[in-house]
Amino acid sequence: MLISRTPYRISFFGGGTDYPDWYLKNEGAVLSTTIDKYCYITCRKRPPFFDNKHLIVWSHIEAVSHVSEILHPAVREGIRYLNMDNDLGIEIHHQGDLPARAGMGSSSSFAVGLIKALLALQGKMIGKHDLALKAIELEQSVLKENVGSQDQIAAAYGGFNYIRFLKNGKIKVEPMTIPSSRIQDLESHLLLFYTGTSRLASEIAVDLIKNLDNKKRELHTMREMVDKAISILNSDQSLDDFGRLLHENWLLKRSTSHLISPPLIDSIYNQAIEKGALGGKLLGAGASGFMVFYVPIDKQEDVKTALQHYLHVPFKFDNDGSSIIYYTGKD
Repeated sequence: MLISRTPYRISFFGGGTDYPDWYLKNEGAVLSTTIDKYCYITCRKRPPFFDNKHLIVWSHIEAVSHVSEILHPAVREGIRYLNMDNDLGIEIHHQGDLPARAGMGSSSSFAVGLIKALLALQGKMIGKHDLALKAIELEQSVLKENVGSQDQIAAAYGGFNYIRFLKNGKIKVEPMTIPSSRIQDLESHLLLFYTGTSRLASEIAVDLIKNLDNKKRELHTMREMVDKAISILNSDQSLDDFGRLLHENWLLKRSTSHLISPPLIDSIYNQAIEKGALGGKLLGAGASGFMVFYVPIDKQEDVKTALQHYLHVPFKFDNDGSSIIYYTGKD
């Protein structure tokens, strides 16, 4: 039996430029960090005494005799993708610290953690980059999901990273090498809220992808903001400029698709800004889920009070990517 633990992420800048339809023509980049909230997958070879060969526990409990009967698409196709559908039965349990479909890269964290666990079950180890690429292939090519390529990289690597997507399809990952005190200062200025709603990111991504050619100016500008944000972090200037840049980025992002920011999200965002937040954004593809705000320390209680009807989620940055945290070495 084994357990994989895979972090969720917060993406600050560059979202949208990580779709292959964009970066294979224009290149792209994102600035993101993983946080201390995780997806856990417990996995073991199922003993042969049960009537059903496979047991998959997520929001459903599936006890089935054949892989083809598994309802969870990532589990079903992940097992097939790794050529494990002819092996002994498999038992998989999923638990997450945060809800799915809420903008924290949960589907990609699941894909990364699943592949990590299934390979470990076969006695195999895999490097961070290869793990991310396999998760990208599973989601984009096998499952045909309309997802980008940043979340899988973030989940596999962990940490605060500058991720570049090149025209030749290569993906480069560069850790942010800035003083820990600067990182901690940024962390202390961020507030995370859950709006209590969820959605399928791929549905919103379809609209964005259709409009890529019509939104070139916006996406190029959003790509440039990644470099501006890195310059701010690497300088002595006030981190408040990072917050203001987040605001500019959000205004651009919401203009790339009419589905990104419905009235509820606009209302939440405006309340936070009115109470002192310098900037923020809805995480993920858009429409609902988690929102992060950059708020000066002396304004944070005001923002929390204004958004008291939404769940405030304290968090810390995390440096560990997907890993096996428990392994018995036995079936």
